Amino acid sequence: MSTVSDLPADWNSLPPLREVISRYELRAEKKLGQNFLLDLNITDKIARAAGDLTGVTVFEIGPGPGGLTRSLLKAGAKKVIAIEFDPRAVNALQELEEFAAGRLQIVQGDALDADLLTLAPTGERVIVANLPYNIATPLLIGWLRQIRDNESAFKTMILMFQREVADRIVGRPDAKTYGRLSVLAQWLCDVESLFSLPPQAFTPPPKVKSSIVRFSPKTLLPDAPEFSAIEAVTAAAFGQRRKMLRSSLKGYAAFFEGCGIDSHLRAENLPVGKFVDLAKQSA
Repeated sequence: MSTVSDLPADWNSLPPLREVISRYELRAEKKLGQNFLLDLNITDKIARAAGDLTGVTVFEIGPGPGGLTRSLLKAGAKKVIAIEFDPRAVNALQELEEFAAGRLQIVQGDALDADLLTLAPTGERVIVANLPYNIATPLLIGWLRQIRDNESAFKTMILMFQREVADRIVGRPDAKTYGRLSVLAQWLCDVESLFSLPPQAFTPPPKVKSSIVRFSPKTLLPDAPEFSAIEAVTAAAFGQRRKMLRSSLKGYAAFFEGCGIDSHLRAENLPVGKFVDLAKQSA
């Protein structure tokens, strides 16, 4: 595995990130959900959380001035495909793209429209990203849908969310944080909250704390339900989360007994496996 110490010293010749921001007038735009992470010790730590990147294509969403991008390249990624909506950031990354000598590909566009499997049709794929807060949840759901259809879509995902969203992703039954996002994520992946970052770690500082979550895709059983079936049952259950299941999931009541479900429970009391059972029975 390549490490920072294995790499040529001229990596240190790259301009400081604050200089890049100034040169390209790359002020963070709230409407784009931009909060730049400039501490390379932190970005190196995030890159290490993805494990051995040798021979791996890494996707990064919203690279901004390229701090995490540098860390992913230094960590030995075979290739980094950075998807960036902001043309200012695309321009700012050109120098790093040239420096990376073919290992960095910058794609200008909306990450919500990007098909990562088409961009890297073969080989191992990993996503490592400080996600723009305003599109983080729909991005995650889209990638989970791809994992349902192809469990080898991504080897792992190391994603940064605002901490409130991260807490919902890793929330467990009977907790207030347990909800629809918990079920969707934990059905398809082992999820783990790795560490949190204070607002002061970013430029400009957001009003919330952030957390890094690791997603490790599971091997599903052959009779696993379609993603849309899980979406439907969780939307019904958590759309009225304070009601008993006999009310919130009355359309599924005929399957309660066969699935061993107590109709007097609420959605937050039902483990992930029971939602999967309901989705299979109702298909």
